[in-house]
Amino acid sequence: MASAPAQIPTSFGHELRACLRCRLVKTYDQFRESGCENCPFFKMEEDHERVVDCTTPNFNGIISVMDPTRSWAARWLRIGRFVPGVYTLAVSEALPEDLQTICEDERIQYVPPKR
Repeated sequence: MASAPAQIPTSFGHELRACLRCRLVKTYDQFRESGCENCPFFKMEEDHERVVDCTTPNFNGIISVMDPTRSWAARWLRIGRFVPGVYTLAVSEALPEDLQTICEDERIQYVPPKR
């Protein structure tokens, strides 16, 4: 997948959030302005309340992926088909049920975090 890379976070402070589906990491403002490059069906840029529903500030570790298709780490983390960008190693929260339904309707795989 030769996609344009995701936005790189403009800050690495407390305002970082991770997408609950794909684990892409950006600032709240970046999600609000341009949504998630891997999950456009959530339409975060159109519904700012959805940014809070689809993302979390609670995550562990980050990894920058330049070429997801060739990175063993990206494949191991199951992000090898996503756009290049900054990702978290793990999120601890699950996607709300209504958003899981959107994934199902779009035939998009969602794997909840392990407990």
